[in-house]
Amino acid sequence: MGIYNCASTLVEALDSLYAQTYQDFKVILCEDGSSDNTYEVAQQYAERHDNIILLRNEHNMGLNYTLNRCLEQADTEYVARMDGDDISLPERFEKEINFLDEHPEFAVVSCPMIYFDQEGVHRIDTIARKNPTKMNLIYGSPFCHAPCMARTAAFKAVGGYSVAKRYLRVEDYNLWAKLYAAGYKGSNLQEPLYKMRDDRNAARRRTLRARWNSTLAKFEAYYKLGIPLKYYPKALYPLMIGLLPNWLYVYLRKRKFNKMQARRAQAQAAKGNNQP
Repeated sequence: MGIYNCASTLVEALDSLYAQTYQDFKVILCEDGSSDNTYEVAQQYAERHDNIILLRNEHNMGLNYTLNRCLEQADTEYVARMDGDDISLPERFEKEINFLDEHPEFAVVSCPMIYFDQEGVHRIDTIARKNPTKMNLIYGSPFCHAPCMARTAAFKAVGGYSVAKRYLRVEDYNLWAKLYAAGYKGSNLQEPLYKMRDDRNAARRRTLRARWNSTLAKFEAYYKLGIPLKYYPKALYPLMIGLLPNWLYVYLRKRKFNKMQARRAQAQAAKGNNQP
């Protein structure tokens, strides 16, 4: 966990780990130059739990650098991600570990997420491509980053997260591209096991610089993965979205999500009708 300005939510996030049905784990926290008392909250928690490793950056370095510091301390077979303002549901670790134990052909597993804010749950994603291929990276990240679990050796084999500033906000997409280029594969469980604290105004903070980083990351990924040239214009999609008014972006996103949910409901209904 890279932790930054999450003092008000960190205890709830950590409590969700200690409520897991699987309990044989370590917690590696790296505080990234917060302006609030995030470090002090983490320190108090670490004093009560002997399986916590607490690191601290001298100043804010960004999530990619911070997660690499955590990864350096990881000596377990698997490594899981989490953010300091989210909640892991109780069976998350157990189900992700069981999947990786039973499917050695996969290096990464993730799942859909439940989105919530101060008003409660406002969206549940139930759609995640079960076994993404490299071609799925054309359209964006094939895995939710925060609830993922991976084989530690795979993360380390590709050098962990790329730390150049152009990978900020797209460090996960770049990591998936490196893994697939190296021959690793990932899968998605089909049930949400993670609750993400979601600010519905986050799109307003998605700067043009961040979208430019996303476009650069896509061009780089396409090249590494040998994606046909005809798909390269799709790398410009983040920039195009960044030029839309926020109200239009929110409207289009909501409409897309509703259509996906409707298609899934139709598929489930058809499946149920075909059963004897």
